[in-house]
Amino acid sequence: MAQAATKLDVTDARLEGLSFPEGGAAWAMSAREGALARLREMRLPTKRDEYWRYTDPSSLTQAVAPRAAVFSAGDDVPLFQDIDRLKIVFVDGVFSPDKSDDLSLAGLEIERLSDALSKDIHWAKDLYGARETAGQDPVARPLAALNTAFASDGVVIRATGKAEKPVALIYLHRDESSDAILHHLVRVEPVAELTLLEVGPAAARFNKCMEIDVAEGGAFHHVRAQGRDHERRCVSHMFARVAAEALYKSFTTTANGVMTRNEHVIEIIGDSATAHVAGAALGDGAYGAFHHDDTVFITHDAVDCESRQVFKKVLRNGAEGVFQGKILVKAGAQKTDGYQISQSLLLDDDSSFQAKPELEIYADDVICSHGSTTGAIDEDALFYLRSRGVPTDVATDLLVLAFLAEAIEEIDNDALRDDITARLAEWLERRRLG
Repeated sequence: MAQAATKLDVTDARLEGLSFPEGGAAWAMSAREGALARLREMRLPTKRDEYWRYTDPSSLTQAVAPRAAVFSAGDDVPLFQDIDRLKIVFVDGVFSPDKSDDLSLAGLEIERLSDALSKDIHWAKDLYGARETAGQDPVARPLAALNTAFASDGVVIRATGKAEKPVALIYLHRDESSDAILHHLVRVEPVAELTLLEVGPAAARFNKCMEIDVAEGGAFHHVRAQGRDHERRCVSHMFARVAAEALYKSFTTTANGVMTRNEHVIEIIGDSATAHVAGAALGDGAYGAFHHDDTVFITHDAVDCESRQVFKKVLRNGAEGVFQGKILVKAGAQKTDGYQISQSLLLDDDSSFQAKPELEIYADDVICSHGSTTGAIDEDALFYLRSRGVPTDVATDLLVLAFLAEAIEEIDNDALRDDITARLAEWLERRRLG
């Protein structure tokens, strides 16, 4: 009873002062009202919830966002700066037309979320809130319902062919007290292809939800770099449905941040489909608290499909890492190939990593594996490099990059992969040189 009362109090306090954005069509308002009803029934999480036992959600659920200093990047070149891309910029959770490119690109239809939700007839009607609703079973995700109910901005993207260049969502943080809620919709039509980039800290507190529908033979590539602001807090949800012979690939790199929780909920519904999710996180508690949580749930509900989960975390000076990953193979989903690995590299005795890998299988002709390891730097490899004149700290950085390589290799685009690797190397060098 005490737990229920606490959850009710937290939920009521967070909802006080929130209101639905104006101007939505009847179907959009219905979706928001449905999300609010789900949220009131589930209530916001506390650390006593099973799926939050390793991560304290209080800074994400409290009524007022904790302040976060705006990090000065100095002379750093922004990530993906040399990649030809269409830029869509948000400043503290608000779309900035002045900083963004024209939202026109061959093979794509792009609109602001508020414009799409204001139309009586729009393809977004079948997607907004639909994947999030499906993703609430069997695990409640109340912060995603909060997002669907109150998201104030975002974009909707429909790929009708192969996009000629990536689309980049750029999130700028300028206000130390900003509290952003963004919701994006992505529809990849049959045989179409889209590469979507995300970069930046976004806000002091950031709640982002993305719903993705990849139709037959379509391909969706997603590469995300979460911002360097030391004090930021973020919860993100990506809900995806993958149809027959379609491809879904997502990679996230994270450095810094007090608290980050990234959730992936993927449903494979068509035969011969593929879904890969990967992440590389670097955390250093010497520059402020660091807690990073990857929570993944992939459902196989079709024949001859493949999924991969590859997550690597490098932690030092009291940094904390969490991985919760599950593969569910439904009855009839024969010839499933499911792979899951989560590994942490602890560079001192003060850091920690918690892992909860799971398999739930109701088919008999499958190949599924999961594993999780935690360890220190390989002393033999370190000795080998030192014996050849490489300083200890430089050798350690080289071994860290080698450790992260399996996750980074999940990025198909060579230029994006090289850019990510170079930035991680720069992050390590900054900490090595102080």
